[in-house]
Amino acid sequence: MHRTEHIGLTLHQVQAFIADGFVKVETAFCTDVAKRCRDELWADIGLSPDHPENWIQPVVRVGSKASPPFIEAANTGLLHRAYDQLVGKDRWVAPRGLGTFPIRFPSQDAPGDDGLHVDMSFGDDDPDFMSWRANVTSRGRALLMLFLFSDVGPDDAPTRIRKRSHAIIARELLPYGDAGATLRQLSANGFASTEDCEVELATGAAGTVYLCHPFLVHAAQPHRGKRPRFMAQPPLMPRGEFDPALPPSPVQVAIRQACGLPF
Repeated sequence: MHRTEHIGLTLHQVQAFIADGFVKVETAFCTDVAKRCRDELWADIGLSPDHPENWIQPVVRVGSKASPPFIEAANTGLLHRAYDQLVGKDRWVAPRGLGTFPIRFPSQDAPGDDGLHVDMSFGDDDPDFMSWRANVTSRGRALLMLFLFSDVGPDDAPTRIRKRSHAIIARELLPYGDAGATLRQLSANGFASTEDCEVELATGAAGTVYLCHPFLVHAAQPHRGKRPRFMAQPPLMPRGEFDPALPPSPVQVAIRQACGLPF
């Protein structure tokens, strides 16, 4: 990975994003910023890294954070360049914070939130989250992002990513048109259409960011390691609605390619 933060993604990484549905960006923000963020989150949840006897719940959630270290983590030169490369220059909104934070603790108990899903992008004014929607142009969401604020190994509850599942979901959304499909409709078969997809684990050192296609099927899992896992899973918001007059971004190329449409 290039260390010069303004270089951004390589052509190979952009092509991998189109094909696989995600790209892993190492050293996207510095470890000092990651620690400052962790310290704030520890304070928010009233727990301590030095008192594991109090880590009783398998997952504790924090909503959104807009303090300086979180804004800094989301807005490095490297990430801004990557947003341009995947979404299109001037087509995204700079994050003013990050969230949500499912903080996962070592536990033998089931976390209760580890089902496969696609993050929906509009209609979230409905109290029934299964009625939230996504459409084939990915209205309301430019990217799904996974920010690692702690080192995450295979046993530390890394997010399970179904590689190339974004293409399957794009084809499933196409018949629904602009109105889109609800999470209830998309998940009716338990995402069985993606069961043959290779599974990638979102592991990495603190400061790693996974930039994911909005249609990527993914899931949490139980924590079987020793140290809590700190991660944020925010969207990157689009600046406006899909504009067919503009050159298609890699996000849109992936959708069109999957659906057999010209790009």
